[in-house]
Amino acid sequence: MNGRPLRGEYGEHAEPDIARVEGDDAVDALLRQGCEFESLLATLDESRIKGLRYAPGKWTVKEVIGHMLDDERIFAYRLLCIARGDAKPLESFDENLYVAGANFEERSLASFIEEYRLIRASTIALLRSLTEEAWLRRGTVTNYTASVRGLAWHIAGHELHHIEILKTRYGV
Repeated sequence: MNGRPLRGEYGEHAEPDIARVEGDDAVDALLRQGCEFESLLATLDESRIKGLRYAPGKWTVKEVIGHMLDDERIFAYRLLCIARGDAKPLESFDENLYVAGANFEERSLASFIEEYRLIRASTIALLRSLTEEAWLRRGTVTNYTASVRGLAWHIAGHELHHIEILKTRYGV
């Protein structure tokens, strides 16, 4: 929807991830990626990935998946705030603290798939409800300016970034 974001609509740190996303429609990209990510999760073997880290001190596979869920929720909240015209600056979050405060490793893959479906459906419903004007609204996130459109593309790009890590570093 609404084309690709321009520089200045997202944090510079997100540029390489956003560049990974195919097409010109964020909703289509999220729908397509959702099917692909669910398929990937369905192929994982609980016993093979239990506690799997690619290096000491790195997150486990389930912690990466949990982080992806947290990130989508947080970025959907941010884009909701900006879409509704809330001008308050939105703070950062400490992903390591969030992972440490969760029980991701104790959960089943089936629970992640179910939660992912619900979060993605919610994100897409929110995006589909927005007006053209809302897609272009801007706000402050941490120390950068972002548009609703830029945040939607961030969600898609962040997911692709972590899927690549899961495949290349964890061998899933």
